[in-house]
Amino acid sequence: MIRTLGITNDQQLIMDFPLEELRNGTFEWYWVDFEEPTTHEELLLDTFFHFHPLAIEDCLMRLQRPKLDYYDDYNFLVAHKLNKETFEAEEINIFVSKNFVVTFHKSPVPELDIVRSRLQNQPQNWERGAIFVTYQAIDKIVDSYFPMVYDIEDHLNKIDDELNYQSSTRSMRYVFDLRSDLLHIRRTILPMRDLLYRILNSDRFTLIKSERAYFGDIHDHLIKLTEIVESNRELTADMRDSHMSMNASRMNGIMMILTIISSIFIPLTFIAGVYGMNFENMPELEWHYSYFIVLGIMLAIAVFMLTWFKYKGWFDLFKP
Repeated sequence: MIRTLGITNDQQLIMDFPLEELRNGTFEWYWVDFEEPTTHEELLLDTFFHFHPLAIEDCLMRLQRPKLDYYDDYNFLVAHKLNKETFEAEEINIFVSKNFVVTFHKSPVPELDIVRSRLQNQPQNWERGAIFVTYQAIDKIVDSYFPMVYDIEDHLNKIDDELNYQSSTRSMRYVFDLRSDLLHIRRTILPMRDLLYRILNSDRFTLIKSERAYFGDIHDHLIKLTEIVESNRELTADMRDSHMSMNASRMNGIMMILTIISSIFIPLTFIAGVYGMNFENMPELEWHYSYFIVLGIMLAIAVFMLTWFKYKGWFDLFKP
């Protein structure tokens, strides 16, 4: 589908007009949006607009890294939006010059619909031209990152507050899923930040002072997003370390219990082993109260060892 929007020389807004009308020279600037284009519509990038073959190839081939390329009469940008469900990047290609902007994307981009709607309702922005449309498009795309990042941050903070022995293993599976989502977002945000840096510091992407301030604001947003993502990734690493520490502490506690039990039963097993031998000349076997005496000795040994362990502080390890 191809959607058109143009501002005429007498500052009138015209929408959804045939591409052939662009040849009349009646438009001060125009915006053509290729949304989920057909094969025939893809050919118009070459046959009608005569864009550079390399730029067209970038539009048609698989996902490209966000970048800025310069051509004689226009600049070519590749930007990325994030799928809210999968956090996978989706490509948006933008051809921009003083008097036109052409956007090309193979999946729906609601952010462009917002920009288009605003242009319809804000005549004061018509004279700002194609560069302003480009700014609005990139700004809305970057703004769409924030809800996803904040949602992940809220989930991580909630998990961090509730993390304990009982929920540790179950929570960590979710933490690793969130960490994977953060990685997907990071792979998009960092190249987008580099793209905005190139735009701001480019001699060939001409921006007046006011326009530079707008693009600088987007760059600031991307820096903020980068810091949030990195902070959240560090939080997941800290939670992973805490999980491992809790598991190690739990294992140490289990080993300590087993050690105490084993230490108590070693002398008891020795006594039971001695008197379990079938020698005839063992006078204790014939004593009337020998069974109770041996049990008393074994009980005294167990109590003594438990008291000794408590004195040495072994049971302090089990305190919360």
